Amino acid sequence: MAVAAATTEDGFLGGRLLLRQPVAGHRAGHDAILLAAATPARPGDRVVEFGAGVGAAGLALASRVGGLDLVMAELAPGLAGLAEHNASANGIPARVTVLDVTAGAAAHAAVGLVPDSADVVLMNPPFNDPARHRGSPDAARRTAHVASPTTLECWIHAARRALRSGGTLSLIWRADGLADVLEALRRGFGAIRIVAVHGRLQEPAIRILVQAVKGSRAPLQIGAPLALNGDDGCPTALARAVLAGEQILPAPSIFP
Repeated sequence: MAVAAATTEDGFLGGRLLLRQPVAGHRAGHDAILLAAATPARPGDRVVEFGAGVGAAGLALASRVGGLDLVMAELAPGLAGLAEHNASANGIPARVTVLDVTAGAAAHAAVGLVPDSADVVLMNPPFNDPARHRGSPDAARRTAHVASPTTLECWIHAARRALRSGGTLSLIWRADGLADVLEALRRGFGAIRIVAVHGRLQEPAIRILVQAVKGSRAPLQIGAPLALNGDDGCPTALARAVLAGEQILPAPSIFP
């Protein structure tokens, strides 16, 4: 599988996970690691990452939970090639496939993603509102960051189809889109858990981390918020632990 020509190698999880990613275009950052921290999984689970990019979230999850059957789906062949390289370079078994998440069931089945087959789906869809966000002149970066009016609905529909009953969806989205997320999850999901992510605790949330269980009727729960920085502008102890892969979200003490 072809990879992007100009890349850097960057450390995640305190340097335990090394990822090659493009110099230009979409680059993995905190969002992918936060998503991995908010994704529950057990050894032996079939885990599917939609919109994997260079594999940051899926590989971070697999670094925490060994023995996963990990499939990473990515639209851009160059990024998929880097995800494949990164899995191999970090010694993490994974299958990488080129796939448009919004394609129909036949396209998913053609790459082995048949309905009701996944225990976990995690995803970081493009979420910037095109009406309020000027898209990047870089086409790859624009595709990775800017949502269409149907992006969220289509990605959640694909996750609902892929998950078995009782399987878990984890996603990250912009905080002001919470109502849209809840509406998209209304059909087929319950046991929704939400963690708001703030730059600083006294400021409005910038992201939401959402878990939902297919077929559940359990009520929604809101966990303690995550502040990335304290009043002094330095990362909080919890944020450092999460980004180092030492703490999951929501914290077990909040949701046993």
